[in-house]
Amino acid sequence: MIELKTVQTHHVPVRYFEGGSGPDLVFLHSAGGLTAEDPFLAALSEKHHVYAPLIPGYGDSEEAPDIRDMLDFTLHTWDVVEALGLKDPILVGHSMGGMIAAEMAAVAPHDVSRLALIAPAGLWDDHHPVADLFSTLPFEMPALLFHDAAAGAAILTAGRNVEDPGFLQAYLVTNARQLGMAGRILFPIPERGLHQRLYRIKARTVIVWGDSDRLIPPTYAHAFKKGIADAKLVSIPEAGHMVTLEKTGAVVEAISTLR
Repeated sequence: MIELKTVQTHHVPVRYFEGGSGPDLVFLHSAGGLTAEDPFLAALSEKHHVYAPLIPGYGDSEEAPDIRDMLDFTLHTWDVVEALGLKDPILVGHSMGGMIAAEMAAVAPHDVSRLALIAPAGLWDDHHPVADLFSTLPFEMPALLFHDAAAGAAILTAGRNVEDPGFLQAYLVTNARQLGMAGRILFPIPERGLHQRLYRIKARTVIVWGDSDRLIPPTYAHAFKKGIADAKLVSIPEAGHMVTLEKTGAVVEAISTLR
């Protein structure tokens, strides 16, 4: 069972999901957020004791105006790990969460021995720009995030009518609150100098990427692999940026190689 709990950090109380048994694993979510019903979270908890903190401003968590830049995000998340009493957990991050996880491993290379980066943000190539999440309209999201856009639309809407004004209003309010926080490290482009720090990562690293990723092109997978010594790349066919939902089992299997 996945439970929603709270832990106090220097800046704010942090809401986090916890569940499962096995080796400790910290999962850092994407800009889209996370819920207790996320099937990827459930799959991880079958093999690990999972801790999945919400970034301030996500879900019902408090916002944190003092967390303003990449270093703030990085140190805050280390504060969360310390507050949870964890020592060298498996560190897993997806998209924006992968960007944060990579920064954590670079800033404290001797405190992370196992790292999984799932289509992480954080690098930039003018020839292969990352799609602009902030200007993407709701109806464009499924095609951007999923290999199978129709199936992705069903997942994102959970069967609700996207033409219902009430649905759209709730979506826009939630999205504005969450992306307002995410924008501090992702806007206008998701690049804060991480490429200069990748060499510091000493953790055994697996990089997971969906071959059909339209948000962050798979070319970035090779850039991360080149920047992190001895990193392993797992490319997953017929999967987009939300590879965690489209190919859940394959992603969990890739992470299990770190044990």
